[in-house]
Amino acid sequence: MPCYRLEGVTPVVHPSAYVHPTAVLIGDVIVGPGCYVGPGAVMRGDFGQLVLEEGANLQDTCVMHGFPGCVTKVEKNGHIGHGAVLHGCVVGQDAMVGMNAVVMDYAVIGARSIVAAAAFVKTGFECPPQSLVMGAPAKVKRELSDQEVAWKQQGTREYQRLTERCRDSLEPCEPLAELDVDRPRLKAGDTQPKQQTLGQESRS
Repeated sequence: MPCYRLEGVTPVVHPSAYVHPTAVLIGDVIVGPGCYVGPGAVMRGDFGQLVLEEGANLQDTCVMHGFPGCVTKVEKNGHIGHGAVLHGCVVGQDAMVGMNAVVMDYAVIGARSIVAAAAFVKTGFECPPQSLVMGAPAKVKRELSDQEVAWKQQGTREYQRLTERCRDSLEPCEPLAELDVDRPRLKAGDTQPKQQTLGQESRS
């Protein structure tokens, strides 16, 4: 992977984590046990420290950054959907940030909460645990049900399994010129979109 030491500070990646070869890690970056960092993700720890705690995922094209002296953190089992931007914020344990959402400086997303896709979370925003956060600017819509939290947790477990799948079998290859006979299907689990309550906006 593109990994860069800056002023003597070197990124740290736990041996049980998986960081895609196209992700970029710079400076004060800490990727904890069992984490997944997807293709094209950028963790730019050239100002503040960036931390992914155990079991967290940072998906394709996400960006983490922060102001000088600030810690941007995704706590244990946090789940960051495709294209999200985290800047100087804290995403609480077991919380999720949906696709293309932006979470700004000093915001704190409560544990087990979900930030909907494309939400814009303003500087200094805070929400209680197990909140559904939506809109631009984002507001707390309501409390999440235990069933909704369980749906999020199932998706996070699939990403934790993906970490193992990628570490075990992902490898560069040349594409086939035509469809192969008896093409195998990936064993990717059975998590499905939550359509009834959260709708399209919270998928990741």
